[in-house]
Amino acid sequence: MSTSQLQTGYQTELADFRVTFSRGGAYTAIVLVLLGVGLDYAQYPHLQTSFAVARLLVSLLIGGIVLMLGSALGRRLTPWLTLSWLLLPQAMISWMIWQTDGVQSPYYMGLNLAIFASGIALPFGLWQNLVFGVLSCCLYLLACLLPPHGGAPIGTMTVNVLLLLFAAAASAVYTFFNERVRFMLFRLKAEVSEKNAELEAINRKLLDIKGQLLQQEKMAAVGTLAAGLLHEINNPVNFCLMAIEVALEEPVAKTEAALQECLVDARHGMQRIQHIVSDLKTFAYRKPGAEVEAGTPFLFEKALDSAIRLIAHELRGVAVTRELPADTLVQGDEAAIIGVLINLLSNSVLAMRNAGTSGPAIHISVKWSGERLHVTVRDNGPGIADEYLARVFEPFFTTRDVGQGLGLGLSISYAVIERHGGLLYAESELGGWAAFSFDLSRAP
Repeated sequence: MSTSQLQTGYQTELADFRVTFSRGGAYTAIVLVLLGVGLDYAQYPHLQTSFAVARLLVSLLIGGIVLMLGSALGRRLTPWLTLSWLLLPQAMISWMIWQTDGVQSPYYMGLNLAIFASGIALPFGLWQNLVFGVLSCCLYLLACLLPPHGGAPIGTMTVNVLLLLFAAAASAVYTFFNERVRFMLFRLKAEVSEKNAELEAINRKLLDIKGQLLQQEKMAAVGTLAAGLLHEINNPVNFCLMAIEVALEEPVAKTEAALQECLVDARHGMQRIQHIVSDLKTFAYRKPGAEVEAGTPFLFEKALDSAIRLIAHELRGVAVTRELPADTLVQGDEAAIIGVLINLLSNSVLAMRNAGTSGPAIHISVKWSGERLHVTVRDNGPGIADEYLARVFEPFFTTRDVGQGLGLGLSISYAVIERHGGLLYAESELGGWAAFSFDLSRAP
């Protein structure tokens, strides 16, 4: 924290401190002023009535100043308002000295008491304290020198004035060092607060690093497993793909639309097997933000058709509606996008079935926005709780029962869309619906 910021913060806190202490001191002064009727009764019973009226009037005036402290203007003028209400009892005491025995009056001690209190207990500034001390001395001199006390003992009066000046000087010193101590305490508090904030930031960074290290270990394990699977599965999958390609070239397949469709679906299924393992490996060692390095144009509509056909058994009893533009030609990895769609559709179906949704339905909305094709898969299921919505794409995060899923489907889907230069995000209304959206680039 810079010196200017520290000074600004200190002045703000000091303003609150001054208002609070000035108000408390004023209440104390009112109590002491009113309790002084006991002294009046003991020393000057014949003046008790007039003194009581004076005490009541001063107490009311102090109360009025206390009310002013609550305003914005009063907050800015707190030191001078404090000086004002402190001078009211001093003026009253000086008048009582003049009304009684002048230099010999016992009320003189009240002046000293107020001067010491201003330096020790009240948040006065140095100059305000000096002004208060000098004015108190002037009031005392007037009380002692005005008729009928013109012939007051000069020695006693001089001693009393010097004692008032000594008290004012001592109070000024107290004020100076109290101010410094307050500033040092504020600076220490500010430093402690700043260090605590730094420690909290360091702790957050350490937690992030710990989480990243754990995640890297998990991803390394997934990558090792995926690499082994890719090696073991690729050969039989390639044989199947080769056989499917040969079958597609047969005259019977070309004349039988149903057979050709089945073979095409089988080919997509084999490609999906390849890409699932490949995506796992890519996900384990992915570079966030990296776009697809090589992609081919494909019709998103056909990819959607393939995804719906491949999980048709899961979609039984679910109303699936689509809203697509005439042109859906995009650039990317068709098999990977099919995998994303399958994952989103499967998750929707599972969530609706687990919640017992009445009339389960999925609506797929596709539209162009500039050079990006925006896709939204929305269901009328139970929705996603707010505490889970921000975590659905975290690897290994799942709300399913143990053994029902690894929590990798949405993470892998997120990585796939990220590699395509897009963003996969979730929206939901708990108890109403859930929607997952992503975007793809237009084919050149």
